[in-house]
Amino acid sequence: MHIVVAGKQVETGEALKVHVAEGLNTVTKKYFDHALEAYVTFSKNRAFFACTVDIHAGRGLSLRGEGEGPDAHRAFDEAASHIAKRLRRYRRRMNEHSRAQAGDRLPATAETARSVILAQAPDEPDETIDPDILLDGLIEDRPQPKANGHDENHIIAETPTEIARLSVSEAVMRMDLGHLPVMMFRNQDSGQLNVVYRRQDGNVGWIDPQGR
Repeated sequence: MHIVVAGKQVETGEALKVHVAEGLNTVTKKYFDHALEAYVTFSKNRAFFACTVDIHAGRGLSLRGEGEGPDAHRAFDEAASHIAKRLRRYRRRMNEHSRAQAGDRLPATAETARSVILAQAPDEPDETIDPDILLDGLIEDRPQPKANGHDENHIIAETPTEIARLSVSEAVMRMDLGHLPVMMFRNQDSGQLNVVYRRQDGNVGWIDPQGR
């Protein structure tokens, strides 16, 4: 597994990197053997350290753990513990999903899609228009909106992503494992694109275009 350790105003020495590698290898080997890469980020906020661990395990499966502690080592230990707890909670369902991929039903092949981050447009001041221009109908120099709904120059990040073929329960499981607010997937029963998302009240919302 490829592991990247980065620090935001935090020194990430060799001892910390070894600690991270050993901890992640212990967690991933216990629950699955196909983890591809992990990104571990440390930061410091006043008196405590924070750690975020993002693991990409292939087939669109991502996991996230977050932790805090008096030092970077213990912040990572808490984040890794959160990942292990989520994996223990969903281990049975993950095994069922793996058996389904082995031939019980259609394999959960993933489609490639584009994930784009758009910069938030700044609030524009109220425009003052000369009354004479209004009367003459000569508003010619005002910028016209883009046909595609947004200005391509506002794209600040673009990465490939995967849309897996899953059941609704499996999609919710992956959303929780990755600590994601929303997840798009192709419903294995209907073949339609569906969305599950975490509501503000803590419940899970499900958008199904067929409306069943």
